[in-house]
Order: sequence, then structure tokens, then C-alpha cells
Amino acid sequence: MVIVDDDAMVRTGLRLILGGEPDLDIVGEAEDGLRAMDVIRDLRPDVVLLDVRMPNQDGLTTTELRRARPGPPRILVLTTFDADDMVLRALRLGADGFLLKDTPPPRMIEAVRAVAKGDPVLSPSVARQVIAAATGGSGPFLPTAREELSRLTERELEVAVEVAHGRSNAEIAARLYMSVATVKANITRIFAKLGTDNRVQAAMKVRDAGLL
Repeated sequence: MVIVDDDAMVRTGLRLILGGEPDLDIVGEAEDGLRAMDVIRDLRPDVVLLDVRMPNQDGLTTTELRRARPGPPRILVLTTFDADDMVLRALRLGADGFLLKDTPPPRMIEAVRAVAKGDPVLSPSVARQVIAAATGGSGPFLPTAREELSRLTERELEVAVEVAHGRSNAEIAARLYMSVATVKANITRIFAKLGTDNRVQAAMKVRDAGLL
């Protein structure tokens, strides 16, 4: 894992929180996006904890550049504010999730482990806000989005629409009379069929297909 933040105290705090876990290995850190590019290239970490707002090169640009290269690491965006528009843009670019910097240590550790396994991390309360911002407003329906959604089974489409409304896995399970495990399995298949990395991207496909 590599930690990227322009605040040395934040980097130290993250190292103290995460470095004591036997399965989490912090191999490097960087103070801005430009330096991060070199560190990530040289050390090839599985996960990058990446601050959004940094000098020289921000987390958004770094996310875009890293995701465009072969074998990119999982990117977990760090932010101070859950309504940060740059976080929304990072998720659209394929970041694997984001954490608030005041996230309790146990939750932060769980989030890093989840992202390392390929599971997106987006807390339900924040997901609802981000998805609302991503899918708000109206616009022309895109035939390509409708074609993509036609790949889903009827049940997967129901789950995708619930995701687009910002509902958590537990809420979807209750509404559709499914287990949470089944909801998770459906969301994994939805991501694979739509070629998306996270709930925001999937929600935008539903919006573009005119299903909201």
C-alpha cells in the first residue's frame, strides 16, 4: 500500500492506524500526485490511499492517469468532506471508493482490506449523496445505455435501479425480498456486465437509460 497526502501529519496518522495490521504492508508514501506517480510506478502497490486536494497534481488527475495505465492499483480516495465534487469526479473516473479522513480506525482498516480484494468502498450515507449528485437533473436518454442495460437479467435490473436511487445493500434486500449476500452477488454481476467499477458509474448508466 502507498499513502499519498500533502499533510505529513495525516500520512503519519494513517501509517500508525494501518501499519500495525499484519496483513497490511505500507511500502511507501508521497506528498503530492506527481511524486505519487513515480512511487506507484516503482513500488507497484496493490492499493493507493490518495488525497483529493494536493499541490502540483491533485488526486483526480492522478486517478485518471493511473487508471489509464496497464495493471493499475486499487485507488481509495481520501477526503475531508463527503460532498466534495472532486470525489464524485474521481468515482466517475474509476476510483474504487473513498473514505472520509475522520473515518474510525476499525472502519478504515476494513475499507482498505475490502478494496484490496476488489470490493468497492462507499458508505451508504455518502453513497446516497454522491449518487444523487451524479444522477440529478435530466438529459437526453442514450440508446447505448439502454442497450447496455439489456444485458442484465430482470432481477439484476431491479437491483441496478435500486442502486441508482442510492439505497444500501440492506435496504435493497428488504425492498426486493432478497438476502444481503444475494444483493451483493447481483451487484457484482451488474458491474461486470456494464463494465463499471462502482455504484456511481452503474447509477449513471441507469439514469442515461431513462430508468429514474
